[in-house]
Amino acid sequence: METKPRKTVHIDQMPGHAIRRLHQISVGIAHQEAQALGITPVQYAILQSVHNHPNTDQRTLANLVSLDTSTTAGVVDRLEARGLLTRNASPDDRRVRLLTLTLAGEELLADAIPCMARVQELILAPLTPSQRKEFMHLLNQLVTVNQELSRAHSETGKLA
Repeated sequence: METKPRKTVHIDQMPGHAIRRLHQISVGIAHQEAQALGITPVQYAILQSVHNHPNTDQRTLANLVSLDTSTTAGVVDRLEARGLLTRNASPDDRRVRLLTLTLAGEELLADAIPCMARVQELILAPLTPSQRKEFMHLLNQLVTVNQELSRAHSETGKLA
């Protein structure tokens, strides 16, 4: 039996690999920058989203941050245990819990915003301002077009 020669594939030329590597780099930078604050990038996203959408329920929050509901629930549990947000029963449906930031959560978020801005700056530092704009445009285009292929998609379909 004759074997066909295999094509050499260079994973560093594959968009999925490059996106995964950039994500690893991004998370590494974020952990380094936010270490003193004691929050992760996902916790920051949840705090920021609850701040932007006070009294939102967990299902809506999961959609806003593009996480599955069980992951979101675990993160919310940890943030609530730290006194950074509260869950209160909805006046319309007692089964639904509405999320709000506590004063401590608002204060931590205020400290985290400049930190996360530095993270974005470090990630994009090699690009010119026009390249940054184009990069974000292309990323958002890919996210929007491929939104339905995700296990945890958001209705916005846009990156920050």
